[in-house]
Amino acid sequence: MASNNNVYLKATRYGKDLVRIMRVYREGQTQRCTELTVRLLLDGDIATSYTHADNSVVVTTDTCKNTVQIIAKKSQNVDNIEVFAQEITEHVLKQYAHISHAYVDIIKHKWTRLVVDGKPHPHSFVRDGEDVQTTSVVHQRAGNKITIKSGLKKLLVLKTTGSAFHGFYRDQYTSLPEVWDRIFSTAVDCEWTFTASDSQTLRNINYPVIHQGMRQITCDTFATDDSASVQATMYLMQTRALEAYPEIAEVSYALPNKHYVGVDLGKFGINNEGKNLEVYHPQADPSGLITATVARKGASKL
Repeated sequence: MASNNNVYLKATRYGKDLVRIMRVYREGQTQRCTELTVRLLLDGDIATSYTHADNSVVVTTDTCKNTVQIIAKKSQNVDNIEVFAQEITEHVLKQYAHISHAYVDIIKHKWTRLVVDGKPHPHSFVRDGEDVQTTSVVHQRAGNKITIKSGLKKLLVLKTTGSAFHGFYRDQYTSLPEVWDRIFSTAVDCEWTFTASDSQTLRNINYPVIHQGMRQITCDTFATDDSASVQATMYLMQTRALEAYPEIAEVSYALPNKHYVGVDLGKFGINNEGKNLEVYHPQADPSGLITATVARKGASKL
């Protein structure tokens, strides 16, 4: 193998990405299903596989895929993605002594039970939106430390009034007019980090309730806040989330503007401005992007 004393292997990580899982639970006449996309990556005493072509330390990426699928078969928690991810990382660190870190990222795709004749159907579902739940679990062998971040992505929301933007800084490059009433739309990307890092505490958190609650807080705040700006509405979402869930240490949002621009119909003698503005053009780009992270002061480990 070629060597170079002027370089070193700074970081490594490898595994299997885009492992698609559909897990069906059959419980008498009623069935439920969960569809996931999983990534499992490993790190540890694997440097020689890069520097000396030593494959003896490589847990193959195919083994990573099989591990996800087999644990999905055995687990009763595939729909509880944070717990399912911990089951995977615990297996990896128990099975492979030379692996120091296991990383699992999961996307949970939406399937909602159909209602037929006013009753939930026992085995039929519909994808009624592209928003997804996510989790990212990092499990470190040293200290058995676990970090969990979960999220809500691709939640598209819009309101036709109750939003303004004025009083902003102006200089010679500013052309944006002030508005006291506008369409407000965004695709919500939200992530929250759990305070605890020990497995006992993290196994006993009610993650589905928090996922549902974070979505509800986001939607309710978006709808009801008389928004002075995306920034102000975002901060209100974050403070309400931290107030509702003491298990969470910090909350991050990224809210891109989905712009709707009034169509100029004046050349046709039609007033489509001000209070008469009713026809808009959805503008794909460029778009504003507003982000923030809000954390607790002096947060202590649970």
